[in-house]
Amino acid sequence: MMKIAGIQSVIRRKKKWHKRTLLQHISENILNREFTANNPNEKWVTDVTEFKYGNAKKAYLSANLDLYDGSIVSYVLGNSNNNQLVFKTLDQAIELLDGDRPLIHSDRGIRIHLKCLSKR
Repeated sequence: MMKIAGIQSVIRRKKKWHKRTLLQHISENILNREFTANNPNEKWVTDVTEFKYGNAKKAYLSANLDLYDGSIVSYVLGNSNNNQLVFKTLDQAIELLDGDRPLIHSDRGIRIHLKCLSKR
């Protein structure tokens, strides 16, 4: 039908909107795709998700999930995807701990042990 009408679709090339960055330090993969935990606060995973809304607006949700039962330990919603958002989420989660020291894993190849967080 399009051919008969003399019209055709326009296919736009995907724009590259970000630069690939090289991580300065990639930690050893201790989690090794073992996404289960025997105890609460043993293993957490963290990630940031982008939501598009309105007229080209974006929101970012940073969350920490406990692999023991799949519960969300903490979350923060923000306007920028930056380290401040991630650290705010981690700080919120750490306040809930009672001596536990979970392994925190992200898909960016960064592993954090809570012993390290006391240095920042």
